[in-house]
Amino acid sequence: MKQEATGFALLACSALVGLSLAGSARAADVATVAEACAGCHGKDGASTESNVPSIAGYSASYIADNMAAYKKNGRPCAETKYRSGEKQGGKTDMCKIAGELSDGDVKGIAKYFSGKKFVRAVQKVDPALTAKGKKVHEEYCEKCHSEGGNVASDDASILAGQWMPYLDSQLNDFLAGKRAAPKAMDAMLKKIDKTDIPALVNYYGSLK
Repeated sequence: MKQEATGFALLACSALVGLSLAGSARAADVATVAEACAGCHGKDGASTESNVPSIAGYSASYIADNMAAYKKNGRPCAETKYRSGEKQGGKTDMCKIAGELSDGDVKGIAKYFSGKKFVRAVQKVDPALTAKGKKVHEEYCEKCHSEGGNVASDDASILAGQWMPYLDSQLNDFLAGKRAAPKAMDAMLKKIDKTDIPALVNYYGSLK
């Protein structure tokens, strides 16, 4: 399941669409530009929205790869709204945002967020589903998402403590073919019973 999302997905930097990166914003330091991402992803990439992933602590490689996928429309770009900031309530999508970023912008943003601490979401889980999900993970996912999806250097996002609604939506996008999965992950997903997805999501959501 390597290279997927919570592998799942990265919805990064929604508020950047409001910046003119061709002008003064491009000259601003990376921290100033990255602050715009808080409009959806929360301060320093620690999301407070259950359908928006926390991106702090992801590997720089994973962030950059996902932004490149958005640039090429290689990931679903559903319309979303700014959660806060001057453009709160306004509409945008990740493909538009990524398209406005230069390779240098992406590299700088990826490095910035990779240096932040991942903040685990506080959420309720089902103990029975959690126990079942642990077994599913160990059988199908641990090889690429080591230590329960807790190792950023796997370059496969951070699943442990990620928002459960976000993980659920991304897994179901993979299963429905709405989002392309890496070959190894695709093979594993075909072996997992679809009814086990809630269990897997509860397991990741339970990890602290």
